Amino acid sequence: MRSRRHSVLVVDDSAFMRTIIADLVSSFPGFRVIGTARDGHDALEKIHALDPDLVTLDVEMPVLDGIAALGYIMSEMPRPVVMLSAVEARGDVDLTIRALELGAVDFVRKPRDSRVDLDSVKERLHDALQAAASVNLRAAPMLARPRRPLQRAAEATDGAGAVVVVAASTGGPRALAEVLPGLPADLGAAVIVVQHMPPGFTAGLARRLDDLCALPVSEVRDGESLRANHIYLAPGGQHVRVLPAPGVGARLVLGDDATVHGVRPAADPLFASVAAQFGSRAVGVVLTGMGRDGAAGLSAIRAAGGRAVVQDEATSIIYGMPREAKAACGAVDAEPALPDVAAAVVAHVAELRRRA
Repeated sequence: MRSRRHSVLVVDDSAFMRTIIADLVSSFPGFRVIGTARDGHDALEKIHALDPDLVTLDVEMPVLDGIAALGYIMSEMPRPVVMLSAVEARGDVDLTIRALELGAVDFVRKPRDSRVDLDSVKERLHDALQAAASVNLRAAPMLARPRRPLQRAAEATDGAGAVVVVAASTGGPRALAEVLPGLPADLGAAVIVVQHMPPGFTAGLARRLDDLCALPVSEVRDGESLRANHIYLAPGGQHVRVLPAPGVGARLVLGDDATVHGVRPAADPLFASVAAQFGSRAVGVVLTGMGRDGAAGLSAIRAAGGRAVVQDEATSIIYGMPREAKAACGAVDAEPALPDVAAAVVAHVAELRRRA
């Protein structure tokens, strides 16, 4: 008996690009192109008429752009969507981050022209479609995010006494936009986030999260000291580790060494370094995503006396990483739904500070 093939609607305002993407999708086992659309309005009509399993959606289009079309799709006829982005300017990056926050599963950089080597685009698109085919569309939608306070509390200048490390992959930008704004300005710990994302996009994600959060958010700079009440985001293409630094407690170090679990940045190197440096003063959090990154690291944190938190299955877009982390630990300290992750982190940090 032949396995089912997922139907895909390809949406792009360029006829040339529609042909390229459709040809790539048609070459993937398990996927078939059911139709194409030239703009957002055309896409909505084709979705109603053809009912595709998945949609690839261009970000920038005339008439009705990809962001507006995505909002309608996710609210009226939800299904997995992979965004296609030109990524030629900061505005393109910011729109792509917004699309992920609105519910797009993943994004792929569009090839620029026929001279581009399509191998990397093909591999990336295949991975994104496979992830999209595995998503949990029943995952609870985000709650309304709190607005950032008009004035932030003064950022701590001394070294961090406790550290929260967060791992996320597929569905992560949306989850982070729910969790991180729930952390108070006086958290009393440094927060370091690894989101699987290529270079060029993590800066946009940091800007977006900085707009939403009470804590300031920035990409990690190599060698900077680790401070409490600050959120650090691992830059795309580089691992982050925490190392001891005399006089300042700890510093953040970037490295372009080999990928881990096929990704860089990966959570496991960061989590392992935090377990070694902070031990029982660490809280590890694993959110939605495919694969097992973060599993070994979270187990190391728990073995060192720290706390382990994983997102529950019901609200995970993809439960792979939380499931693997829970299995590696044997047991975790909390398995909250997405809207409750921030409260769990705050409670564990408060406990660590009381014990200190």
